[in-house]
Amino acid sequence: MGSTAARRAFEFGKTHVVKPKGKHQATIVWLHGLGDNGSSWSQILETLPLPNIKWICPTAPTQPVAVFGGFPCPAWFDVGNLSEDGPDDVEGLDASAAHVASLLSAEPADIKLGVGGFSMGAATALYSGTCFAQGKYGNGSPYPVNLAAVVGLSGWLPCSRSWKNKVEGSDEAVSRTASLPLLLCHGKVDDVVQYKHGERSAEVLSSTGFKNLIFKKYDGLGHYTVPEETDEVCNWLITTMGLEGK
Repeated sequence: MGSTAARRAFEFGKTHVVKPKGKHQATIVWLHGLGDNGSSWSQILETLPLPNIKWICPTAPTQPVAVFGGFPCPAWFDVGNLSEDGPDDVEGLDASAAHVASLLSAEPADIKLGVGGFSMGAATALYSGTCFAQGKYGNGSPYPVNLAAVVGLSGWLPCSRSWKNKVEGSDEAVSRTASLPLLLCHGKVDDVVQYKHGERSAEVLSSTGFKNLIFKKYDGLGHYTVPEETDEVCNWLITTMGLEGK
């Protein structure tokens, strides 16, 4: 793209907030899947036994999506197929990762920060994790917040091919990569984002220095979530973020 290329305007939709029912210790931005909105996940997150977490559920910009033949719908970035094999929309990914970071940067200094999501939201959360690890977005601008946890359900790692080449960075980047806690979960019979893409993403992250990574697979699970999986996420967040539970 030449310097004359027009920059896309990203207009994010409504943000839904689930306030902590107990002592506020952590804030997590949770990102919905393709074509969804922040409201549906806020209703699920509200039911979880995690009184110390404030959940922020933004809604993606409505934009043309190649996988739907250019039909516009809420999407965190443009995607040709739901896997790490498609072309990477770095501009869209950077815009969504920056939106997440701006939501988190408004939180008090003593609050632990995280990002998670489902499907395309999980892909955006993992991309945010790689930006934090590198200390910069794909476009080179500095990444401004300190992430303490990343969760990805039924997702994939965008830019995985180029990510492998970026890892040799500063000592700080290597240290952030090694210490950032990541939880990836995927159903074995997912017919939207195939299991092999989730497994491959976990392998790429592990092989490039993300040592604090857990990959959980669920037999019989398709492209949705189940109580067994949400229980796993809750337990992992309580342990990882040191939550008091009241």
